[in-house]
Formats: sequence, C-alpha cells, structure tokens
Amino acid sequence: MAIELKSPAFKNNEYIPSRYSCEGENISPALAWSGAPAGTKSFVLIIDDPDAPSGDWVHWLVYDIPADKGSLSEDASLESYGKEGKTSFGNLGYGGPCPPPGKPHRYFFKLYCLDTMLYLGAGITKQQLLKAIEGHVLAQGQLMGLYKR
Repeated sequence: MAIELKSPAFKNNEYIPSRYSCEGENISPALAWSGAPAGTKSFVLIIDDPDAPSGDWVHWLVYDIPADKGSLSEDASLESYGKEGKTSFGNLGYGGPCPPPGKPHRYFFKLYCLDTMLYLGAGITKQQLLKAIEGHVLAQGQLMGLYKR
C-alpha cells in the first residue's frame, strides 16, 4: 500500500531549493502525507542520497512520529515529531543536500507507516532503524528531489 508524500517546497523529481541545503539555511523542508492505513501507530522518515561518492548518505532519520501527525513543519523541532537517528554527517538532526560540484544528486524522502511505536533511544543508525521496522510496515510513500552544486 502506498501513501502520498508531498512538500510545498518542491515537487517530485524536481530541484530542492537551496535554502534547504548546506548552501542555504540547511533547514528541513515542510512535508505532508495522506492515505495512512487504519492501524498505523507511528511513522518513520528516512532521507538519503544514493548518489554520494561514498555510497548511500543519510541526511535525516526520524522515528516514533505519532500516528496523529500528517505533516512536519519547515525546520521541524525534535519535540514536535519523535526521535532522531544518526546521520552520515555524524550527528542527529537534519542535514541538507551538500553534494560535490558536478552532476545532480537524488534525495529520497521515504515515509513508512508502522503498526507499532519503536520506543528506541535517539542516535540509532539507518541499518538499525531498517531492522527495527521489519515486519511492521503497513504502507510507504516516497518523494524524490534533486540538488546540484
């Protein structure tokens, strides 16, 4: 089952404005979703860049987003949405697009509807998060944005 994930900042397969990148304010864009199935207890958001020179680069991990949420505001604060995992930048929180100069990179915003809350501490890795959601995904949605320096 798929849910719809959108941003007022950019459309699917279009460029992410620089304000959300390391060249701008480096804040998270607003996101909104709809179509979560009955039984959804929480959401997980993963933003990554598979085109990074070192392989998959994690830009943001958010989990235990309450099921009554249907959006994240621009520059979302931790208290409003759940817990954060460790990014490839080595910290918690959003890290915007910051590719090396050259060709555009793809940034995948993936939202998962879960049948449970994870109740994990902050700072887990993407691999730990993916393992934790195994068998709990009811639906998912994706938004892909591009960025080039």
